[in-house]
Amino acid sequence: MLKKVLIANRGEIALRVQRACRRLGIASVVVFSEADRDALYVRHADEAYCLGPAPAARSYLDQSAILDAAALCGADAIHPGYGFLSENAGFAERVVQSGLVFIGPSSAAMRTMGDKVAAKQAMLDAGVPCVPGSPQALGDDADKTRALAAAIGYPVIIKAAGGGGGRGMRVVDSEAALLQAIAMTQAEAGAAFGNAAVYMEKYLLAPRHIEIQVLADTQGHAVWLGERDCSMQRRHQKVIEESPAPGVDAAALAQVGERCARACERLGYVGAGTFEFLFENGEFYFIEMNTRVQVEHPVTEWVTGIDIVEMQLRIAGGEPLPWAQADIVRRGHAIECRINAEHPQTFQPSPGRLREWIAPGGPGVRVDSHMYSGYEIPPFYDSLLGKLITHGNTREDALARMRVALGELVARGIETNVPLHCALLDDAAFIQGGTGIHYLEQWLAAR
Repeated sequence: MLKKVLIANRGEIALRVQRACRRLGIASVVVFSEADRDALYVRHADEAYCLGPAPAARSYLDQSAILDAAALCGADAIHPGYGFLSENAGFAERVVQSGLVFIGPSSAAMRTMGDKVAAKQAMLDAGVPCVPGSPQALGDDADKTRALAAAIGYPVIIKAAGGGGGRGMRVVDSEAALLQAIAMTQAEAGAAFGNAAVYMEKYLLAPRHIEIQVLADTQGHAVWLGERDCSMQRRHQKVIEESPAPGVDAAALAQVGERCARACERLGYVGAGTFEFLFENGEFYFIEMNTRVQVEHPVTEWVTGIDIVEMQLRIAGGEPLPWAQADIVRRGHAIECRINAEHPQTFQPSPGRLREWIAPGGPGVRVDSHMYSGYEIPPFYDSLLGKLITHGNTREDALARMRVALGELVARGIETNVPLHCALLDDAAFIQGGTGIHYLEQWLAAR
């Protein structure tokens, strides 16, 4: 087992990892920017080191400063959380070269899965279903590109090979707009990701976003922990997630889940990871893999009873998975609402002093948050205040508990998106289940 872990992140995920370390008897070390000096995880840490000023480029993205802090405190591992450097293969490589354990997959696996073209080819080789599209990055031959788009069928979507987080993509409805769209996406991709390569896929008109959680150990074994429905999105950013996904055929799900686990074993993947799929007309289509813990991991934890962050730490310490696939049993239904400091209609961020914070409670209610009354929410980072998660024997039970919990949550002094969540939980289509990834934006436009 690891002895001391440096947490190279902030916010609720830093506190989440810190708690898992404490339960396992592992010393936790946090790094923080000057803007986060009063954060809860800094207060609770065994050791804390200031990286620098508020801008992420001078603090949470400063690889050398983080590695210096790890050397200074004598950490034997670094947990990257999500966001920031969590999927940076170069950072993972530097961590290992420094003699430390990177709590995540190898830099080679991260590079493969971080390049969307390489990832898609790896999934095709492993038998994981993919969206019809270009087998490799688009070249300079305009005639071949036009012919490929015609063969796939319009609309198509142009995506950055090194993209993520909903950035670096453009939908094309006709041949007349194709070449310009490719050129614009290439320029954006080069500027945003340092990789101008783009590829083409069929644009599905009304898909759902279904993702599959996996865990893989250093002994070459992997299991999948079920699926999450993350279709309630705005501008490719998830708002509500749940598990299991309503109305998805269990046999089809089991088949694709098994293929994901076998793909991990084939790639030598280690740690937690998430395969993301578009799901339409009963078919799964792989789009990308996130090589880190996801924001929405608590819904899977609740229905499986498995602590995913704890397993990340155990796997990084060399422990084998304690179960076979047949041992993974899911019970009930869990729903997560992301609570953001933002205006519920305009979605403008709302930083400032949180004068009062009262978290809800009761049976089947979990709150993952680093908030407290009097906390000054900085304007420099993501607006996530925390995650509100409820669990019930059925989806209806989980929804009922979420409505009560949202009604109890108090966050005074700032704007939050709680009113949006309350309205969505009373929406007939959402209550029925199975809405697509475009539903929320259409719903907002109609309002």
